[in-house]
Amino acid sequence: MLKIFFLIFMAGGIPVAVAMAGASLAYILVSGSLPPFVVIHRMVSGIDSFPLLAVPFFILAGNLMNNAGITTRIYNFALALVGWLKGGLGHVNVLGSVIFAGMSGTAIADAAGLGTIEIKAMKEHGYSTEFAVGVTAASATLGPIIPPSLPFVIYGMMANVSVGALFLAGILPGALLAILMMLTVAYFAHRNGWGGDVKFSSTRFFKAMCELAVVVGWPLLMWLLVSKLGTPPQLTVFAGLASLFVLDRIFKFEALLPIMTPVLLIGGMSTGLFTPTEGAIAACVWAMILGFAWYKTLSWKMFVKVCLDTIETTSTVLFIVAAASIFGWMLTATGVTTDIASWVLGFTKEAWVFLLLANLLMLFVGCFLEPTAAITILVPILLPIATQLGVDPIHFGLVMVLNLMIGLLHPPMGMVLFVLARVAGLSFERTTMAILPWLIPLLLALFVITYVPSLVLWLPKMFF
Repeated sequence: MLKIFFLIFMAGGIPVAVAMAGASLAYILVSGSLPPFVVIHRMVSGIDSFPLLAVPFFILAGNLMNNAGITTRIYNFALALVGWLKGGLGHVNVLGSVIFAGMSGTAIADAAGLGTIEIKAMKEHGYSTEFAVGVTAASATLGPIIPPSLPFVIYGMMANVSVGALFLAGILPGALLAILMMLTVAYFAHRNGWGGDVKFSSTRFFKAMCELAVVVGWPLLMWLLVSKLGTPPQLTVFAGLASLFVLDRIFKFEALLPIMTPVLLIGGMSTGLFTPTEGAIAACVWAMILGFAWYKTLSWKMFVKVCLDTIETTSTVLFIVAAASIFGWMLTATGVTTDIASWVLGFTKEAWVFLLLANLLMLFVGCFLEPTAAITILVPILLPIATQLGVDPIHFGLVMVLNLMIGLLHPPMGMVLFVLARVAGLSFERTTMAILPWLIPLLLALFVITYVPSLVLWLPKMFF
């Protein structure tokens, strides 16, 4: 009966969060088995979680970076590094998304923030609008895979697994996705005879490589100082941060400090300096320092607007989580999850078959539901089955999030489709057709991530 109420509400065009809470309340009223107040109690309990505090702070950090001119710096840095390659702006698009993914944590923020700059530049350099939209949509999926990631926070809370481990698990799959996308850009460039979009400048390229060297070398130096020489961790980190600002001032780097955001987050969480929730707060402080004090591109008026946007987004996300909490609890209480598990396990006891079926289901669900809602509905149903079949919860989380990100590129409900159609001025149909070729590298990466779990679990096992 619970499922029937939910399907009736959804068929009536009611938002998914209201449909979940409404179906639970309707079932309780009809069955008379529980007092109606249980709905409010379970919804409040669902968002009374310390890890969920990371959600508003990561959203705020991404919005601050997006509104403080950071996206332009990232674009210019990527242009200096790979813009001279064949199909240059396509490579810039992918590399820019890799960097911005370490700040925003969402695909929509990537598509709306960097996408506006990238599509405009690609059209001005003679690329077709369809190609610009396709590569922008595909690279936007990197946002929630490369840490930090809002879907990972939601999944970690629902599945009761370490958010820090999930963040580490996303690094290598994110790199695989980026490589496959750049190879796809290279294929289109070779087929169409495209050249580079900017003239190779040894000065700009060397400067960009120096920035990368600092990004890679800085955490190694911090680790050596703390572990080998025994210097106090807090003193070492503060001295190291001061040295970054000095280097940036001397050499006038394009995007060194923004690029350091994911390094600081992952380093702090891996060393136990702060939890993922505290890391979200640290990301906000870092973004405010860059916007207000260093680059001076953020005003108080803009800050207030960013905060209001963050409140609006956060309230939507947390209402979905609250509604899914009572819905998931009712699914378990009425035995729906047990029945589904018994049916699946009766059908197959092979993990690879289950993962294949789960992928198909999650790709389908991702076409209709927003990722947060899909995660909160699917985790109570699929994770117990995955655990019984020996699938690691962290590995399954990566598979689930990637499936749902691919779903954002599909009609009828793909939010990235709507955002890019508006940014590029294309019809919804043309936007959909433009994205189709880019599903090939995404689905290939999904296959590898699904059936090569060591790619996902290697880094988490090293630190957790």
